[in-house]
Amino acid sequence: MGRIYLKQATHRPDTDAGEVQETVRAILSEIEAGGDGAARDYAAKFDRYDGPILLSEEDIAAACALVPEQLKADIRFAQNNVRRFAEMQKASLTDCEMEIVPGLMAGQKSIPVRAAGCYVPGGRYSHIASAIMTVTTAKVAGCNHITACSPPRAGQGIAPAIIYATHLAGADTIMAMGGVQGVAAMAFGLFGLPPANILVGPGNQFVAEAKRHLYGRVGIDMIAGPTDSLILADAEADPMMVAVDLVGQAEHGYNSPVWLVTDSRALAEEVMALVPALIADLPEMNRQSAEAAWRDYGEVILCGTREEMAATSDDYAPEHLTVQAEDLDWWRDRLSCYGSLFLGEETTVAFGDKATGTNHVLPTSGAAAYTGGLSVHKYMKIVTWQRATRDGARPIAEATARISRLEGMEGHARSADIRLAKYFPGEEFDLKAHPA
Repeated sequence: MGRIYLKQATHRPDTDAGEVQETVRAILSEIEAGGDGAARDYAAKFDRYDGPILLSEEDIAAACALVPEQLKADIRFAQNNVRRFAEMQKASLTDCEMEIVPGLMAGQKSIPVRAAGCYVPGGRYSHIASAIMTVTTAKVAGCNHITACSPPRAGQGIAPAIIYATHLAGADTIMAMGGVQGVAAMAFGLFGLPPANILVGPGNQFVAEAKRHLYGRVGIDMIAGPTDSLILADAEADPMMVAVDLVGQAEHGYNSPVWLVTDSRALAEEVMALVPALIADLPEMNRQSAEAAWRDYGEVILCGTREEMAATSDDYAPEHLTVQAEDLDWWRDRLSCYGSLFLGEETTVAFGDKATGTNHVLPTSGAAAYTGGLSVHKYMKIVTWQRATRDGARPIAEATARISRLEGMEGHARSADIRLAKYFPGEEFDLKAHPA
């Protein structure tokens, strides 16, 4: 039957970021040239903050004392789950070696990057969970130094719960600075910090553009766009559960797409009838975002079979993918393009965002077709090594010399020739290039 759009998006996330790119490029250039002073100036301008940039032990202790005990317990619960999951991920990376040919050993080993910079949003929402997700994984990976930065609130500084979560997760330095200036300070090693080898964490379009601009000079987790979510639901799904989950993700922002893919017209129509009232019941700030996201970016797609549903989902490659349908094992085995998968109504994207242990820094805008989300692996370099006996080097050197000469790379060939001449004096070798 193909796809039938019962509701189709009228907008697509804006990809024309020319003005943002120019603004970010200018800020990064000024901060790199002006150092600490320029970063402070931008913090005063954009964060309206003139307090200490690097938090002292006393600052951290004072902030932690302000966090209610129940919230501390919740943060510890979530951080423990993230840590345990990250430890499992790290255990999946094992150093290994093999004898490629007699006398030639080659292997790989995993090495964590030295310094990580973790961005923790703290403007519109205080992203406690982002502090847990980014810092904990870097700590488990074994990074030597972890800097966490978060936008301070005017006259207040960083939200105490973010400070507590960041400190608990293992940050070596907590920096009260947000936006492009915070990213720049971590990347350039300002305020006496080691320059970050990798920048991770979600942020607004300016933070995302700063990371994109710096990519190559430093590593980044991914180039992120607006968050997005897709739900696969069959006729047995609970319409209210589906509708609430759609609305819960739409509140992220005015341009956060949410999609429902189903093989049940009745379910689709009931969900569409429920969503407006659920949005209207949200607090004003959340309501405004959810209304715009659902109106302009929300889609409801009717398919004929579950295979068509799965193919549609793979084409969208959503950041978050929820399955509320029968035969969950089939869906888990069939689906291939998503950032994180939530199987059954007993779990939901909000669980993964906050406390299940899997990471919520995930690929957006279809990037799940080629990459996964933030994990311990993002902080690890998989490097290789080789070692040979003289006898083991012989066939390698012969092949290298002939291939190099065929390619016209005589210098490469001679680095093989000299070893053969030294290790096997008096012997003759056929080291000429042979026609392709």
